[in-house]
Amino acid sequence: MGTLIAVAVVAVVVLIVLSTGLRIVPQAQASIVERLGRYRRTLDPGLHVLIPFIDRVRSTVDLREQVQSFPPQPVITEDNLVVNIDSVVYFQVTDPRSAVYEIANFIIGIEQITVTTLRNVIGGMSLERTLTSRDDINQQLRGVLDEATGRWGIRVNRVELKSIDPPASIQQAMETQMRADRDKRAAILTAEGEKQSAILTAEGEQQAKVLRAEGDKQAEILRAQGQAQAISSVFRAIHDGRPDAELLAYQYLQMLPQIAQGDANKMWIVPNDFAQALASMGPMLGAITEAAKNEGPASIPPPYPPSTGS
Repeated sequence: MGTLIAVAVVAVVVLIVLSTGLRIVPQAQASIVERLGRYRRTLDPGLHVLIPFIDRVRSTVDLREQVQSFPPQPVITEDNLVVNIDSVVYFQVTDPRSAVYEIANFIIGIEQITVTTLRNVIGGMSLERTLTSRDDINQQLRGVLDEATGRWGIRVNRVELKSIDPPASIQQAMETQMRADRDKRAAILTAEGEKQSAILTAEGEQQAKVLRAEGDKQAEILRAQGQAQAISSVFRAIHDGRPDAELLAYQYLQMLPQIAQGDANKMWIVPNDFAQALASMGPMLGAITEAAKNEGPASIPPPYPPSTGS
């Protein structure tokens, strides 16, 4: 019975020892093995057998890309303004041995290099340039960090600035300036719109005046052509009728009331042969008067003899 107990104890001890010598490394991780205090090898993902009490795992390193966010850091710009900058670093361990033995804590090392580099870079920029040059700052930070962390077995992939917070007074001044700029642009756009509207209105009025002038011109031309045709027709009719002096004198007498209308008509122009025409019309007018007394208006002869065709 005692022998069985001893065998069982020995078996348990052997199992415990063997279990301590077995090591399973997960995917995307690497383990640093030391033998008697010195670096022995790096364990890749999988099952590994170690010598119990001689080999031990010093550290296990994550080989995936890691994201480290750092708290806001106060940085002084070139124009002596304090801004708080939040930064994010994307890095990946490429050499687990260097990451373990070259630096005690590479996270703290990356943070301190980021802070000092930010102060160096931002210290040579004004606030306005700092707010508008994030890409340049990111590139400079990445270059410095990648060079400094290369001997630690770390590759810096990206560096991003989460936020750049200037002082509250500067923010208010910037908001006031931006509001003034927006108001200025709005006023300029309004003025441009009014200018274009005035130009278009003037052009429209000019075109309307030109069209009205063209219409008046065409109307005057047509009116003159009509008058010319009318005068030509009247002249042709008069010429074909062959009027004598008595007829012309009678027509002039009919026009006298119209000529006398108006207060400005002070002087009349009488043709030279008008007196002779009136003298020749005297007997005719006397005959007309006698006929009117004797027979009435129906027998009044015409003032001039009817014209005969030639």
